[in-house]
Amino acid sequence: MEYLVGLILSLAVVGFATIVGFDRERVFYPTVLIVIATYYVLFAVMGASGRILAMETAIASGFMAFATFGFKRSLWLVVVALVGHGVFDFVHPWFFRNPGVPHWWPGFCLAFDITLGGLLGWRLVTGG
Repeated sequence: MEYLVGLILSLAVVGFATIVGFDRERVFYPTVLIVIATYYVLFAVMGASGRILAMETAIASGFMAFATFGFKRSLWLVVVALVGHGVFDFVHPWFFRNPGVPHWWPGFCLAFDITLGGLLGWRLVTGG
């Protein structure tokens, strides 16, 4: 169910951004990537140790760097980072014990991130 909700919500976000015109600005997708990257930091604050908080912050900083470089250089870096964050969501539970993460979050975020990255990539290819 979390995969379906992630898929539908990402389509709704992109649809809304397109209708309103948010996605006309180059900064839209990098900003969404930054927000997405900070959720694991929030979850660490809610339930994990300082060590996990530091690790989640370091990883989020890497995604923020991709968002920044993607904004400045090529939105393809943002596509890579969004899809990469989806993969990160999939493997996260195997490498990090962050009790603040809801059990459904990795699947939801995986679907959201990969859909969003795919839609941005499609937009870049088609010029839409």
